[in-house]
Amino acid sequence: MESTVGEVPLLNLGSTLQEIIVLYRMCKYISESGANIVVMTDELEEIRREKLNELRGRDESDSTDESESGNLSDPVSIDGKAELSDITTDHDVVLVDFYADWCGPCQMLEPVVETVAAETAATVAKIDVDANQELAAEYGVRGVPTLLLFADGEPVERLVGMQDEAQLRSVIAEYA
Repeated sequence: MESTVGEVPLLNLGSTLQEIIVLYRMCKYISESGANIVVMTDELEEIRREKLNELRGRDESDSTDESESGNLSDPVSIDGKAELSDITTDHDVVLVDFYADWCGPCQMLEPVVETVAAETAATVAKIDVDANQELAAEYGVRGVPTLLLFADGEPVERLVGMQDEAQLRSVIAEYA
């Protein structure tokens, strides 16, 4: 099903999650700006949730049970305080990447974070600050990317902005 304005398609239900999130944010901005446009934010939110659950389900079915072996080789998406608490309790050293999809430096940092996850003793967790605003505020995240390093369940280091791989390896090595 596709909605159009004139001849321009707005939403294809086969759209990627990224496109849906961008559309959701645009609609939310339009509705908050007081424009006289009918926006179906509830429906978009439901689509976003369904796509997110679908993607999480794929991740869970594709992955092996790496959590029992100690370190996870891929970054883990965290959604909420309980999940963050679980991962920082279950693993000795955890690097938490507070990021946003729209953030250029966050996108540049992503391959570095993935390499660190695969090649170091640290477990890497990623937290979307737009979806977890309260959690980001609780840890004093004011800009993205912000990286927090947890050792034995406690935050021990904070790195803000773009970081190179050598810097991350060095910080992790201090606590591993």
